[in-house]
This record gives sequence, C-alpha cells and structure tokens, in this order.
Amino acid sequence: MSPTDADPGYVGAGGGGTLARGEFFTLAAGLTDARGAGKRAPHKPLLLLWLFGQFAATGSSAASYQQAEAPVSQLINDFGPPVASVVASRQRAAMPFVHLERELWDLRDADGIPIGSDVPERRPQLLGRGAVGRLRAPVEHLLADPGVMAAAARLLLEQHFTPILAELICAEVGLDMADLDLAGSVWKGGLDRSKLRRRGFAEEVLRAYAYRCAMCGFDGALGRHPVAIEAAHVRWHSQDGPDEVTNALALCALHHALFDLGVLGITEDRLILVSELYVAKSPAGQAVDALAGKPLLAPRPRHSPVDVVHVSWHHAQVFKHYHLGAV
Repeated sequence: MSPTDADPGYVGAGGGGTLARGEFFTLAAGLTDARGAGKRAPHKPLLLLWLFGQFAATGSSAASYQQAEAPVSQLINDFGPPVASVVASRQRAAMPFVHLERELWDLRDADGIPIGSDVPERRPQLLGRGAVGRLRAPVEHLLADPGVMAAAARLLLEQHFTPILAELICAEVGLDMADLDLAGSVWKGGLDRSKLRRRGFAEEVLRAYAYRCAMCGFDGALGRHPVAIEAAHVRWHSQDGPDEVTNALALCALHHALFDLGVLGITEDRLILVSELYVAKSPAGQAVDALAGKPLLAPRPRHSPVDVVHVSWHHAQVFKHYHLGAV
C-alpha cells in the first residue's frame, strides 16, 4: 500500500487517538522558529496553509515533496523574507517539510518508513527517498470541521502576516477569506491581548500625514471622507511592531500592498526603494519605478518621522532584494 493511501497505520503513526481543539490551536500557535528572535521565518505557517487548502479541495493533506516543492517554495518566496540565491529560492519548501512539528505532521519515505526531523533539509535527499508527508489523523479529523480549519488558518495569518497579505495568501492556497472572517469565535482560549491593535492608532497615523500617501501624495476623498488611505506598519504588528506613529506610514491602498509585499522599501535616509525584481510594461505600472529615490512625505510638525530601527527591520525582513547568487 502506498503511504499516501488511506492507511490508518500511516496517518496515525505516533499520533493516534484524539486531539482537542485547544491543543491543536496551541500547537499551531507555537510553531518553532528556526531563524531565531527578530528573524521572520514563515515557512511552517505557509506549508500548513497550503496543506489546509489541499485538504479543503481533496479531503486529504497527503503530499509528496515533489508535489509540494514548487508551490510551497513560491509561497515562501512571495510572502517570506528575501533569499540569497535563485537556487535556494527553488527549494525553500524543504525546511518546513522536514521540520514541521511531528505532533502535527507525519513524514515517511516511499516505503512507508518514518523520516526523522534530523535528516538534511535538502532537495536531493527528499526526492531520492520519495518523501511523503501528511497531517496526522487527529489533525485531519479536526480540519474536517470548516470552523476549525478557518480558525486555525486565521490564527496563522494573524500571527505571521499582515491583513493585506492574508487575502493574497488565501487566494494562492485556495482558502475562502469570507469563511475565515467568520471564524473569530471558534478559539477564545488563546487570545493574546498584547497582540490586539491599539484603539485609535490608524486615525493617529492618518492625521499625522494629513491623510496623504507618504509615497505618492494621493489624498483622495469622497465628500468629507478620505478614501483608500491606510495606516501601514513598517515593522509588522504580527512581528511585534509597536502601534506608534514612528513605526507607521500613511499609504494609499496600492502602495500599502506593495510595501507589505516588499516591492517598495525605505532607506535609512527615508528615501523610497523599488525592488529590482519588480517589472511593469504599462505607464501606470512604471509609475511605481518612478518613486525610486524620492523622499518620503514628512509627517506634520510635532510628529517624529519613521524610526530607522523599524526601517532596517523592513529592509531585512520584507523588502525583496535582487538575488545575489548565480542561477
């Protein structure tokens, strides 16, 4: 029997029995971070979200490394920090495939023999052994409840990304954002009050920048109400960025999205950067390139500009640098 078949000995090996909802959410919230403090490593959350999408579509989370490598590596490239080389970018799925917590994940070779978390996180080893992973049976049992899956996905998205990126990630992995928006009440026990955004933060930022985009100056309004102007964290709220004007910019909806994706960045002199990986053919798209080297709009008097500490974080953890290595 193939390890991807519905074999209870495979899906439940080392993880049989039941798993309470609270235990599952605690495990999902407590994924270890291989990069260490201050380093963003959303590899495991992105693998889990991709597996949730696979399960929602097919009823099974079983996936070989060969099947998962390209889509999961692309997710990590798109929504994770920059990587040093093109070669590395093609196999970023290897790390979470090997190191995802085994309370959640069962990884085996083509003969059904377990693969430990001590194996090298390298493409040749995983392909050579025909590595196949699957969320354990108790996890799949919980995910069969759409409310549990939606709450778990929402937890991962809020803990590791921004609201703008959450929508894009859901579209990529095949999860319905509307369903996730209804999931907030499923898990109450793990609510961390310190992660809630400070009331009034967004309005404070918009006033500091006079309701204008700090990059392009857009200040559109519908009657008396500003439109498409948003408060953007420089160091993300999910990554312990403070709800302070010195960690924020007022940005139009377009430039907010591009800033969170790493298309746009900032120098320590508060000049605008545009990633060399960004390409556009139309005049509208090329208008983004025209921002390169321009200074940010300064906040109004009595408000300090964005702190270079947060600028440095965004530059290292979000801005998409050109690959340094050879293809």
